[in-house]
Amino acid sequence: MKSVTLQSPLDHKRVQCDTCAHHCIISDGEFGQCGVRKNDGGNLLSLVYGRAAASNIDPIEKKPLFHFKPGQRAFSIATVGCNLSCCFCQNYHISQMPVDAGRIAGETVLPDAIINAALRQRCHIMAYTYTEPAIYWDYAYDMAVIAREHGLANVFVTNGFWSGQGLKGMLPVMDAANVDLKAFSDDTYRDYCGARIKPVLDTIAAMHAAGVWVEVTTLVIPGLNDSDEELRDIARFLHDIDADMPWHVSRFHPGYRMTDRPVTPFETLQRAKEIGESEGLRYVYTGNLPDDDGMSTHCPACHVVVIRRIGFSIAENILQEGACPGCGEILSGIWQ
Repeated sequence: MKSVTLQSPLDHKRVQCDTCAHHCIISDGEFGQCGVRKNDGGNLLSLVYGRAAASNIDPIEKKPLFHFKPGQRAFSIATVGCNLSCCFCQNYHISQMPVDAGRIAGETVLPDAIINAALRQRCHIMAYTYTEPAIYWDYAYDMAVIAREHGLANVFVTNGFWSGQGLKGMLPVMDAANVDLKAFSDDTYRDYCGARIKPVLDTIAAMHAAGVWVEVTTLVIPGLNDSDEELRDIARFLHDIDADMPWHVSRFHPGYRMTDRPVTPFETLQRAKEIGESEGLRYVYTGNLPDDDGMSTHCPACHVVVIRRIGFSIAENILQEGACPGCGEILSGIWQ
């Protein structure tokens, strides 16, 4: 266990956690909403520091990040736990374990050992993913600092429900992020995720303003967030920040505590893609669909396929220093 960096002492041995937007006020002996931070006599401890619950080598496309170092391998790491309680969570076995099962699983692996493993595997990217990096902030930060020292890029796959302090502290070592924007309704965030939408929107805007390469994913769930109005609101929000910010609209599969809804129809994702493009977004992708051309990158000027993807593998990449070889259009992204 390790003391949490972002904490504020209060009276009667209470402590406020300042890492995520919940700003939990935790009494002595109690836990934060994430289930992985405990107040021990007025000192907030991380129960997951150095405890890797998942580690894999993934293509960067799996995060998904389509405009950041395509084809590169990312050493991906996570601990158990999450600061949200989404009833449609796709990784609930590890994200909800501390709350649902009262368990903190994981193998003890300290940051320098993780980075050494990434270097041995010739990965050029570290990805903090699978669960929510904010709840293992100190572990992720220490890894990210060492990664930078060795020339590795740092990618965060996150729900975006960070505090201002947590985000400000991590931005100097953050190169790219995929933020999961689950809906454009505060009621949906409160009722289905145990959170609020404004901190997520603020995180997306702040990351982009700081020069982090940002892509956004929305899991499109039938009857929950798939109306034309809501999809259009998301597209307009992203467009107002940057029309070149990629938006991934992904297929929902029933699971965890949401089994009463069907798989997202192909037509719904196509409609979401068309809505995004009609609102001026230059890069909208469909995800979780087999053999779908919607995962390929098209030149926004002449519409030729410049990166063809099959699943999360790149079948063809004809970009020339980030430009379309046909018309010379520069595509936004980090291509090297």
